[in-house]
Parts: sequence; structure tokens; C-alpha cells
Amino acid sequence: MRRLIPVLKQDGVDSELIMLIRTILAATKEIAFRVSQGELAGILGSTLNENIQGEVQKKLDIVANQLLKEILLDDESVRAIASEEETHVVGGHPQGAYIVAFDPLDGSSNIDVNGQIGTIFTVYPARDDVPHDDERQFAQPGKQQVCAGYVLYGPSSMLVMSTGGPTRCYTLDNTHGGFLLTQEQLQVPDDSREFAVNMANYRYWGYRTQRYFDQLLFASEAYKNSSIRWNAAMVGDMHRILSRGGLFLYPEDERNGNQNGKIRLLYEANPLAFLLHHAGGKATAQGCDILAMHPQTLHQRVPVAAGSAKQVNDFNNLVPVESAPC
Repeated sequence: MRRLIPVLKQDGVDSELIMLIRTILAATKEIAFRVSQGELAGILGSTLNENIQGEVQKKLDIVANQLLKEILLDDESVRAIASEEETHVVGGHPQGAYIVAFDPLDGSSNIDVNGQIGTIFTVYPARDDVPHDDERQFAQPGKQQVCAGYVLYGPSSMLVMSTGGPTRCYTLDNTHGGFLLTQEQLQVPDDSREFAVNMANYRYWGYRTQRYFDQLLFASEAYKNSSIRWNAAMVGDMHRILSRGGLFLYPEDERNGNQNGKIRLLYEANPLAFLLHHAGGKATAQGCDILAMHPQTLHQRVPVAAGSAKQVNDFNNLVPVESAPC
């Protein structure tokens, strides 16, 4: 098995970007260790605070965010960072070549039950036409990402990442402390019979989304052997889809704050769409290619249908929208 750095060099990744990736992964290794300690490290449970999303912060949310924030701001190649846990952009080095956005701990509701959680990250080239700490640094479509990935913490800690080439999978070797290539290239099957969706939200969905499940999933012979899987962590659901196909759905609904869905475009939807794209999958928001969308705000939310191409197309064809965001 090959180590991460030789693989990145083989892929022709710029040396400065390689060093930045190493910086990000150094923080994730520390997070992986804290996760493995659980209650022994005193990081389980909630705080009394809410983040910018209005979500109650877990102790591990804060620890993971601080680890990534400190190590990235110490890296001279980082011009600015954006995080799910930070209200505003945090400026780094004004001459840095890159900007980094991340969800420090996706799936926070799973922390206290030892469920799947992970760190999602994305890297863009920095813009010279706006101040280094300006929110407009991140007003770039997902297709301009130069690196995107996630680290899934579980029985083994796994890194899934693309730098514009194949979406590859690495596993953390705890003996030597490095990520080793374990899957040369992930390839999402064109079709599948698995769905990742929170069916408890059915009552809040619009008529078109309800019709998809009523007519296609529950009444179609073609989908009669379908299975629904839901981890309450997009990173976990997407890892399963990247591994064996399926459809991840988090549509908009009628609840206050969910009219545009719940998934954040910049540091959740875009990096995972990038990984899917380079693995033969597809990711859309109300029929629009997520990677072509220009973020309007730092914490913008979008409804998501992502995964195997045929399932995504079936959903979008059956659930057309009157005014798509693209």
C-alpha cells in the first residue's frame, strides 16, 4: 500500500497544496484520537451555546473546530478559513495561496451514541480581487475547488479525497500515523436500490417530493426491493453511496429555516458533490448542478439530491420545480 504523499505527487498536485493537505490531516488525526477516547477524554455531551446555524454545540464540535482553526491559521498558505462553527470568515495570511472551508464534525447528533461522524473540508484558490478576510473569497462555484475530501471516524478512520482527479480512499494506519491508499479509485454505480433519507420528515415535504416516494419507491415494481439507510450524518451516508451507490436526499420542506433545505452549500454540498463528480456520480439542488452554483452567503443552504446518476435523474424528472436556483 502506498502512502498519501507519493500518490499526490503522482497525481501532479502542487507541492504547496500537498503541504496544506498534510496540515488539514494533522488536525483530523488528533480529532480521530479524541473520538476514539470518547468519555475518557471528557469530550462527550453538549455545551450551553448555539452555533451560527442555531444548533446546540457539542463539546467535540468545539474541540474539532479549534484544532482545525489553529493549525490552519498557522499555515502561511492559508489566506482565510470558513467553518460551520464560525459566524464570519476568519482571516489568515494575506498572501496565502488558498482558502479553506470545513465542517469540523458532521453528524454531531451521533457523538454521544458512538455513531458515525466525520470532518468535511474543501480548498479553493484565494482571490486577489477582494480583501483576504472578506466573505467574497468564498463566493466561488464548487467546480473551482482544487481539493475536497472528508475523514470518516469509525472502526477505522478513512480519508476520501480528490484533487481534481480520481476520488481515492485512504485508511489511517495507527501504527505509523499515516494514511495509506486502500482504494485506487471509487466508482459510483449508475443505479442502485438504496436511499439515504430521513422519512420522519415526509409530513413536511412538498407534494412533489412526497409523490416521488408514493409513486416511485412505494408503488414501482422496479424499486420494490429498495432499502432505506439513514445515518443522521451526511458524511456517513455519502461514504456508503460512494462505496456502493444509492441516493442521498435532503429536500426543502415547510418548516421554518428549511425552505432551502438544511445542507450547507459551501462546506458540505460542494465538497461532497466534487467527490461524487470524480467518482461518476451526480449531485443536484432542485435539478441544478451543485458544482455550478455560486454561493450567495457564507452559510447558504441548498436542498440536495445526490448519488447514483440514474436515481438522481429519476428524482429530478419526477419532482420538477417551478423556479430552480440555477
